[in-house]
Amino acid sequence: MKVTMTVNGKERSAETEGRTLLSEYLREGLRLTGTHVGCDTSQCGACLVHVDGQPAKACTVLAQDCEGAEVTTIEGMANADGSLSRIQQAFQDHHGLQCGFCTPGMVMAAAALLKDNPQPTEADVRHYLEGNICRCTGYHNIVKSVLAASGQSVEPVAAE
Repeated sequence: MKVTMTVNGKERSAETEGRTLLSEYLREGLRLTGTHVGCDTSQCGACLVHVDGQPAKACTVLAQDCEGAEVTTIEGMANADGSLSRIQQAFQDHHGLQCGFCTPGMVMAAAALLKDNPQPTEADVRHYLEGNICRCTGYHNIVKSVLAASGQSVEPVAAE
């Protein structure tokens, strides 16, 4: 079956089977490989995208269920001129990544959080990111990155 959706502002279509997950549709059908698949069980958050403005773990959503939807992936987070978004820049500036595998999901989660809560506390950020696993950084610099992206000081962030 052919599935059509708006991905990163452009209408896109690909042939797919009814059982195809959104993560596979994006990675294989559309060649948008920034959406990572870490666990296939919705536990790690590496596959987080936005569907109609809401965060969704793409490894648990069927592509056909997104027919006609607006999907934003990490590739769609950059500014129109191709420069990094404020969230992406904050992750770079505050070393909110190491191996980078979790980073797309973390950035997408941060964007959803900041959309709903433009000035989160450190506790808010830590709580919101519980659904995203990072095996490298220990979250300290990720939290700093999200707070910096919100325009807040990162000095009081405690190392854990």
